[in-house]
Amino acid sequence: MKNIQVFNINSTSSLATQFIIKTKTTEYFQSYASIIAKKTKSGKIYLDADKWNYSRTTSKYRNIFLNETIAETKKKIKSGEYKLINLN
Repeated sequence: MKNIQVFNINSTSSLATQFIIKTKTTEYFQSYASIIAKKTKSGKIYLDADKWNYSRTTSKYRNIFLNETIAETKKKIKSGEYKLINLN
């Protein structure tokens, strides 16, 4: 697979289970073995319908990936700005 980059999310206690995966057109947040969020180059954001708010750890790193709080994420889901889909 060409042009795919994988990084651990940087924070004060970076875990080896929290990743950002980048392709030419898309950026993903993976927590453990599950894709939690997807950002497209055009700015669209998709969250996994079942796992986007799965645990405290997932939520903490999802907030870092999206650069926002849980309240902001919930507001964007409710408004339709973020779509809940099956990413796994």
